[in-house]
Amino acid sequence: MGLISRVLGAGIASALLAVCALPASAQTTLAAVKKRGELACGVNGSLPAFSYLNDQKVRMGFDADYCRAVAAAVLGDATKVKFVPLPIAKRFEALKSGEVDLLVRHSMISMDRVAGAGVRYAAVTFIDGQAFVVPRSAGVSALGGLDKKTICVTKDAPHKMNAETWFNLRNLSVTVLPFDDQDAMYKAFFDGKCVGVSQEATILASTIIASGKAADFMMLPEIISREPLGPFVRNGDDAWYDIVHWVHNVMVEAEERGLRQASVDEGLTSKDPNVRALLGVEPGDGHFLGLDDKWAYNVIKQVGNYGEVYDRNFGSGSPLKFGRGVNALQAKGGVMYSLPLH
Repeated sequence: MGLISRVLGAGIASALLAVCALPASAQTTLAAVKKRGELACGVNGSLPAFSYLNDQKVRMGFDADYCRAVAAAVLGDATKVKFVPLPIAKRFEALKSGEVDLLVRHSMISMDRVAGAGVRYAAVTFIDGQAFVVPRSAGVSALGGLDKKTICVTKDAPHKMNAETWFNLRNLSVTVLPFDDQDAMYKAFFDGKCVGVSQEATILASTIIASGKAADFMMLPEIISREPLGPFVRNGDDAWYDIVHWVHNVMVEAEERGLRQASVDEGLTSKDPNVRALLGVEPGDGHFLGLDDKWAYNVIKQVGNYGEVYDRNFGSGSPLKFGRGVNALQAKGGVMYSLPLH
């Protein structure tokens, strides 16, 4: 064998060994999920309205529903989800290492979280904002009333900087106590170690309601940040990014077209070619994503459209009774709109 042949042979062998040694996180996520028959989805696990266990020990919440929607699209079955509760400080490492296929853990989207970080967000699914809750007995009716008082926040979140910036720009001051997790933060707040507690408005509202002490507290009127939330995927797997991105898109499109979970089957006989293609009645769009043509139908039938998911977790079907606000469809004054499939 000549020198060139030996060199080429050694190079090919090394390349094959390198491919075989690739960690699970470097393999195609879609192939791994299909082979496993289950989606590993990273969530908070104990966050009311987003991901929590109900009295029947069933995982519920907005984030949990998004995990199910991706499972419905990829596996045809929204129940094929392994929910993986993750601490806030380890959520992105768990995604990058391959411990989870998808991260839907109430995570704000920002440049410093995605630029060069090995992860990327797949969609903006919800827009929240930082708010403040105080005991009614504190006699504080506006945020300025917390001047020279103590506020509890969590670490590894922008809340401390946001609060300090808001007060400093108004020549006010505040002492901010950071805690490792929200359980410790709320315990400190309920124990009276701080006058106010600050987090996203939805989390504050749902946690206070879940405490059974809602009548003793009030949310101050100021919202001091805009916090877009969404699912995260690993960098380098564009096919998986596309799936997660377009799952959100079809949930919004389903709401725009009036396709609901309970009545989506009526769309199977629609004369609208766009609806028929969306639901896979006619040759649809599944091949673009490596899925079958029923992928979008399965999402709507098994999980619901965007409005339905919002309403049962935050809106009229939930204890929060939040209006849609900025999360309404664009046609109704919000920012949610679908991108065209064709």
